[in-house]
Amino acid sequence: MQNLYKHTKQAFLTADPDLKIELTRQTVSRWNAGELEWREGDEPEQLNQPGQPDKPEIVAPSEVNKRKFGKEEGRAALIHALAHIELTAVNLALDSVYRYRGMPEAFYADWMQCAGEEANHFIALRGRLREMGYDYGSFKAHGELWSMAVDTADDMLERMGIVHRVFEARALDVVPKTIQKFDQLGDKKMVDILTMIANEEVGHVSSGTRWYHHQCQQRQLDPDKTFIDLLWKYMKGPLKGPFNHEVRIKAGFSAQEMKMIESMGKTG
Repeated sequence: MQNLYKHTKQAFLTADPDLKIELTRQTVSRWNAGELEWREGDEPEQLNQPGQPDKPEIVAPSEVNKRKFGKEEGRAALIHALAHIELTAVNLALDSVYRYRGMPEAFYADWMQCAGEEANHFIALRGRLREMGYDYGSFKAHGELWSMAVDTADDMLERMGIVHRVFEARALDVVPKTIQKFDQLGDKKMVDILTMIANEEVGHVSSGTRWYHHQCQQRQLDPDKTFIDLLWKYMKGPLKGPFNHEVRIKAGFSAQEMKMIESMGKTG
């Protein structure tokens, strides 16, 4: 039987996006077929940088291309930004599988499913870019999401809490509004793509919540209070609303937690 960690490492370190996606989907397929061993493997190397293509150019968030929705180039820049997030999310899922050992099988099943779905998101968004005359790499991108993944990598509780329950969860709030904008333009293809992404991101945030709670339980920590503490530590203040309460509750946020998050904005 082949080793899960060997395959996730290979995909993670691959720079070419097409090959990375292909290797990721092959690994997910083999995992689903029960062909990959997850109980044994060499000690994980400290891999803090995934393989990256020459383009897009990675810049500071303030230097990315303007995303003015009223112009096609602005919409393409937005789609490109979303594609970059999805490819980063593939790397995040692969990294979680490779980095965190000794977890229950369900942990690896969750992040293998996530890797496969994020790969599909990237393929769909890149396809739409190409239909518009652009491609992945046509615009600049920023590395804020991956930078936070590196900052939290040594503590799974913090990785799950911040990367998935803050950064990824933001999509739960903003993607529905983006869907409405594309719907008003009559861009049914983008509406369908973003609807798929919105539905599946609920599951990804739920996975982050599940394993965040698992870590809190292992350490006998109160998950709601601990999450607020993480926000102060990493975000330096309250999250920006408005929040999609209904969807966040589906993704594992508690009603009490949402009250605490919103009260931060009133007192912070």
